[in-house]
Amino acid sequence: MKRRITFGFSPCPNDTFQFHALVHGLVDTGGIDFVPHIADVEELNRLALAGELEVTKASYGVLGKILPDYSLLRSGGALGRGCGPLWVTKGDQSAEELAVQPIAHPGVNTTAHFLLQLRLKNNFTGVPLVFDEIMAKVASGEIPSGVIIHEGRFTYRKMGLTLVEDLGGWWEKTTGAPIPLGCIVLRRDVAPVTPLEIEEILRRSLRFAWENPEASKAWVRSLAQEMEEKVIREHIALYVNDFSLDLGVEGERAVEILLGAGPGL
Repeated sequence: MKRRITFGFSPCPNDTFQFHALVHGLVDTGGIDFVPHIADVEELNRLALAGELEVTKASYGVLGKILPDYSLLRSGGALGRGCGPLWVTKGDQSAEELAVQPIAHPGVNTTAHFLLQLRLKNNFTGVPLVFDEIMAKVASGEIPSGVIIHEGRFTYRKMGLTLVEDLGGWWEKTTGAPIPLGCIVLRRDVAPVTPLEIEEILRRSLRFAWENPEASKAWVRSLAQEMEEKVIREHIALYVNDFSLDLGVEGERAVEILLGAGPGL
């Protein structure tokens, strides 16, 4: 009899591309039936904080708070260069001018919010929104500026928005490390399953995705909803990389810097 484990991840193409084979039984899962719980990353963060999901995607920004209950896995995450959150606005106000006005962000537990806290030394008024609402509210002038993630990097200019600052670029310049965005964690009480076992299953799923890119296409597209095919391809190419297969030494260092980061970074 298969062991059932609930696996939380987002509907974004980088997640659905990586985990399609795993949840559809296309690779050896070691007798585990992974039941997907697909939700916005901030919702997944809240569920992780409550310890409700056995395996889940979570923002690196919340990792320090959930490590007592979860183990960080080396595979399946999003980490890299040139892929961090962007601070955008409509118009030409400077970062200094916008910093004293409300700033939209995708949730207090997200890496985007964590980076904004570091960049502005926690001296700002944040407005938490679901990530896909931010650009529209900034474009309409309802909110002066916002921090965008995911596919927003590829589409914000089409909405008439301009870049205030690349927060991932700021992190990379400041630390010399790639930016850790999202990770996969395993709840520590999920015995007898071990982190090494789940990591290997995640790697099998990712390798299958790379070797059979058309296999997941329809499912990825159905969950991406209104995202253009070109944007989906760019999204996957940027956020699914060698760090997704394994953190490696460079990835480990980036995570250690993030976990130890404070206002004086």
